[in-house]
Amino acid sequence: MAFYQAGMRRMLYQVPGVAFSCRQFWYKPLQTVPPAWRLSKICNAFSTVIRTHSQLGGAATVRPLAAPPRRVCHIPTSLRPLSISTRRSGPKTPPASRDPSTMSRVKTAIAAPAAGTEDNTSPSGAISFPDTSSKSVAIWLIASAVSVFGIVVWGGLTRLTESGLSITEWKPVTGTLIPRNEEDWEAEFNKYRASPEYARLNPNMTLEEFKKIYFMEWSHRLWGRVIGMSFVLPAIYFVARRRVTKRIAWNLLGIAVLIGFQGIIGWWMVTSGLRDELFSPGAQPPRVSQYRLTAHLATAFVCYSWMLMTGLSILRDLRVRADPAAAAKLANTLALPALRPFRLAVAALTALVFTTAMSGAVVAGLDAGLIYNEFPKMGNGITPPREELWDAHYSRKPDHSDLWWRNMLENPSLVQLDHRILATTTFCYILALFAFSRSGRIASVLPRNAKRGTTGVVHLVLMQATLGICTLIYMVPTHLAATHQAGSLALLTGVLVLGQRLRMPKSTLRLIQKYATKGPHQPSMGSRVTPRL
Repeated sequence: MAFYQAGMRRMLYQVPGVAFSCRQFWYKPLQTVPPAWRLSKICNAFSTVIRTHSQLGGAATVRPLAAPPRRVCHIPTSLRPLSISTRRSGPKTPPASRDPSTMSRVKTAIAAPAAGTEDNTSPSGAISFPDTSSKSVAIWLIASAVSVFGIVVWGGLTRLTESGLSITEWKPVTGTLIPRNEEDWEAEFNKYRASPEYARLNPNMTLEEFKKIYFMEWSHRLWGRVIGMSFVLPAIYFVARRRVTKRIAWNLLGIAVLIGFQGIIGWWMVTSGLRDELFSPGAQPPRVSQYRLTAHLATAFVCYSWMLMTGLSILRDLRVRADPAAAAKLANTLALPALRPFRLAVAALTALVFTTAMSGAVVAGLDAGLIYNEFPKMGNGITPPREELWDAHYSRKPDHSDLWWRNMLENPSLVQLDHRILATTTFCYILALFAFSRSGRIASVLPRNAKRGTTGVVHLVLMQATLGICTLIYMVPTHLAATHQAGSLALLTGVLVLGQRLRMPKSTLRLIQKYATKGPHQPSMGSRVTPRL
């Protein structure tokens, strides 16, 4: 049995159900062919794995040694290629040839493809992208989105504890190490003493107090690095192994670039609070620019949304593959003209929620939540006096042509009023959308999961409005303010999920059309089909 020992060893160590490449080594020229019954026993024992294009619906061919060494196990050229049908009721294998070098009546067990896998070999022999991405990719993307959600909340805590300017250097690699001894801590503390924030706001800070704010900022930066590494490395693996579609591969590239860009924006934001002109007694208090803070938060929101929606789209495509008939029925429902106004309303709501959250970032950057701590009034009326809202002090041009937009973005009174108006508009819009979803014309055609999504958005906006009012009345306590920031991202999540349930992209429609003709995909791990001889 020495002539097939190497091939046996290769098959023994290969996990069943996974495509592999195997070369058969022969220690000496084969003079005679073993009896057919012996070859049949060997093949049945080791279950030679052969990948097919037709997923047990077509024919597989055992190629000679000269064929590309992928996807199939090769046999010596002295043995002719053997055509094997994978259909249960298919034709029998051809009878044995009179040539002594022909392997006759070989009973080969064909392993079914593993769940979520396809034959991605192109006609040229290269591995192409599959039609659907792996479920593990979707789970990884959603887990990455959860991690981004967490760092957004932690970043809010870093800002609320005034810890963002405690580290005055940006070291992407060596900055991962926290000071290990008192000498290192003193060196970091001396760097902070040279910053405007220490000189003007914290001149009496001790080393122990500095360690607390340093840890907040250091952990925030370390978390960002972990997100970057835990995204880029698996993304490279999934693309290299062709576990994703071509469209998802481009999405992963875009998200990876956005993560790197987010780190640059974060440092750009910190530098705005370390400028030398902030040492002047008449200058504004040392804090980061509200514009850069908003850009930093907006990038995090976009990154989170991108990860979440990409993961959900993969899960939707997998559901289409599992049950194309139900997916086709849902696609027909979503294509009804009656749902178009509701779908457009949800898209507008997404933009409104995002804009409201960004206006909250401007409020946080200007500490505008520390004035007018009452609701619904602002002072003696619903709005502050007109002179306070449109103050010429914030204009920087002699003709005051920038008066309106600078007050809207730099005047704390008007910034808080803007946020109140946007938040109230969002609240009323969602309640109106809920009523619209229960109206006779929409309720009869709206999918059930979309109705549940609308109800969930109502619950989220009620919670968010309550948190916002409490944060304002109690003068921005840390725990309430951080929860309010988390609530804004949770509300955006609910609206995004609702919108995803109301649309069917063209790529998904193509999948429905493809798999509707094949029937539902029923993967089975380790099952085998033995053609009748």
